[in-house]
Amino acid sequence: MSEVVFETNPAYIGQLVGANDSHLRELESQFSDLEILLRGSVWTIQGDEHRSKQLRRVIDQLEKLIARGDSVSSRDVIEISQLTDDSVEGFSGSYISAGEKRIRAKTAGQVKYLKAIDEHTVVFGLGPAGTGKTYLAMAKAVEALQNKKCSRIILTRPAVEAGERLGYLPGTLSEKIDPYLRPLFDALQEMLPADSLARFLESGVVEVAPLAYMRGRTLNDAFVILDEAQNTTQEQMKMFLTRLGFNSKMIITGDTTQVDLPGGKSGLASAVRILSEVDDLHVARLTSRDVVRHELVTRIVNAYEAHDEH
Repeated sequence: MSEVVFETNPAYIGQLVGANDSHLRELESQFSDLEILLRGSVWTIQGDEHRSKQLRRVIDQLEKLIARGDSVSSRDVIEISQLTDDSVEGFSGSYISAGEKRIRAKTAGQVKYLKAIDEHTVVFGLGPAGTGKTYLAMAKAVEALQNKKCSRIILTRPAVEAGERLGYLPGTLSEKIDPYLRPLFDALQEMLPADSLARFLESGVVEVAPLAYMRGRTLNDAFVILDEAQNTTQEQMKMFLTRLGFNSKMIITGDTTQVDLPGGKSGLASAVRILSEVDDLHVARLTSRDVVRHELVTRIVNAYEAHDEH
């Protein structure tokens, strides 16, 4: 049995323990094998030495969030408590400065996903809707552009509803592709001022186009994101991955449980299976625990996952 004693900033105690001690009770639940005593701003933790040090790291990270001006939620307490030791240290530092927005990973899975994007050239981000897999990838792309780590951003999706035969649809190219690419535009508009986004789109610094428009190109010095990749065929996925050029990064996002292709044979699923052991390529798996939309969305995702297992 060991004892760890330390003091946190007295000004932060109210936010650390939460309203009606809700955060403190959550810490006691997550570390039920430890004895936690708090007098004023002095913490005393008794129990297993490794676990005691782990709890201190969790409290340190929560304190750093508060010091940066973030509000701490019960979800933050739970997620940080469940991180591995090496991930805990990076939680409060998992920020993205994307244009005018400062975006923080909100779950353990998102922390690991951002770490993978930083460390690998090609990353597959798999998970259900609401896990932030596309939004966070786009934020990293905007950050890379403003930090001059790339010279352009390329965002693409398979226009599966139109069979990618856009010529048969009425209207200009912009009008044809808009319904399929609107979610990507929406995210960009949140991160970049309207005048900057318009200028980037006009100059080609930001390109948003259907997957079919990637064929025959080599994408150098670019941050490339393929969204809704579960709706690619195996041939399309191979075509896309082999567009990778020098000083570029590719993020492929999708949900292998939501395939809209005839026959259901997804290029995303096969790529993950075939390429999982390739160096400098990482598969990040987000789950319903990483859903950051309305709490009901998490329950809906869980219900469908349970149904699919039977």
